[in-house]
Amino acid sequence: MEIYGGTINLLEKGLDYSSAKGKAISQNIANVDTSNYKTKNANFKEVFSSEKSKGLEAYKTDSKHIDFTHSASSKIFDVSALRYRQDRNGVDMDKEQADLAANQIYNSALIERLNGKFNSLQSVIKGGR
Repeated sequence: MEIYGGTINLLEKGLDYSSAKGKAISQNIANVDTSNYKTKNANFKEVFSSEKSKGLEAYKTDSKHIDFTHSASSKIFDVSALRYRQDRNGVDMDKEQADLAANQIYNSALIERLNGKFNSLQSVIKGGR
């Protein structure tokens, strides 16, 4: 039996993605002065399409019900070919800082939601006290 219908599991996966994204951004910022450095990125669309390609099983109450179908087509752009400076470094510091701020907000929202789930579970365990 899954508590909250798997919500905590989904929040955990979101935090895993946020952690990977933060690590990639940190590496990019740390290597802003490294010649020939290629920008790294954790792309949610790639993760989502790989999860989506696993498929879903439908609960069918009748043999005439139609199975789920999907088309996992996504366009992935390689930005590592872009170079912003003479030393062929691909890090755009303004973009990295904006991505870092957005990722921190995303991470904080996930943690706040997870805390809310645990607080309500704790309240139920204590009997509403």
